[in-house]
Amino acid sequence: MALWLVRAGAHGEYEQKFLDESRIYLTWRRLAEDLGEIDTPEALTALLQSAYPDFGEGKMRTSRSQVWAFAKRMQVGDWVVLPSKHKPAIHIGEIVSEYQYDPSAEEPYRHYRKVKWLATDIPRSNFDQDLLYSFGAFLTICQISRNDAEQRVRAMAAHGWKSTIDKAPVIPQEQSDESDGAMDLAQVARDQIAHLIQAKFKGHGLARLVDAILRAQGYVTYLSPEGPDKGIDILAAPGPMGFGEPKICVQVKSGDSPLDRPTLDQLIGAMQNVQAQSGLLVSWAGFKSSVDREKATQFFRVRLWDSDDLIDQVLAHYGVLDDEIRAELPLKQVWMPALGEDEQ
Repeated sequence: MALWLVRAGAHGEYEQKFLDESRIYLTWRRLAEDLGEIDTPEALTALLQSAYPDFGEGKMRTSRSQVWAFAKRMQVGDWVVLPSKHKPAIHIGEIVSEYQYDPSAEEPYRHYRKVKWLATDIPRSNFDQDLLYSFGAFLTICQISRNDAEQRVRAMAAHGWKSTIDKAPVIPQEQSDESDGAMDLAQVARDQIAHLIQAKFKGHGLARLVDAILRAQGYVTYLSPEGPDKGIDILAAPGPMGFGEPKICVQVKSGDSPLDRPTLDQLIGAMQNVQAQSGLLVSWAGFKSSVDREKATQFFRVRLWDSDDLIDQVLAHYGVLDDEIRAELPLKQVWMPALGEDEQ
């Protein structure tokens, strides 16, 4: 069996369709022929050259390897990893059909395989850094094999999607099949920052980090002491002595499971108790769909921060965070070329 990385569009534009329809699609537009009738890599190259005459040698080579993998190498029983583009989460599924071709479907949904989603919205922070590094390949489809990745992901499934090793292997420097192309170095860096925050700001420490961010934004805050907080971790408001508006009630959750609707309801109740107009719910592991569906109805009352949002806030205000916080979270800014899928 094998473990495959698949992507649902450069911007995650097909992600919900993949999840809703329990399928992974080969989203190559202009590729209208049945790939099941292609017998050799050379025949596939001829087909791709006809469909994409503008492709250079490098892009033609990587496209051929990905299309061939989808149509010929994937097997029933293999697992697929689908990193989300919309939240810091990863979806895991099992392939349950051979390659399928539907000539009547609209582009780019003619080529697909059926999958059974084993788990969705697994927090990225549950995965070891070397696995996340492999998941950072810009390739749309590739096999993930380095550092016993398949066995480790299957072991995670048996342990509540938590890592089963004490110390992850060092992120490798050499190239291999899963990094045969540009890597999303920005995402790799964010994953490393996430692991650093997770290590340095456990439990109540995460509330302390959120409190520092709010103070850096100009709010006067009250940080509840560690222990039972009755749904209130932080109170914040602008102005002299914090008597301005909006008055904000903040709840911070550092656990490794996405939050469900009752936690949001608890925050709204706490807001009413302290006469706060606004609420901020911070969940390091993100939110279940029951909470995501409330974003529109609660837009004028509540904001939701997952780990990506929290990292965005840290980076935006890092220069004015407390010296103590920056000492615990040492970061530096670097510039690099912005490479993407088109530059492979």
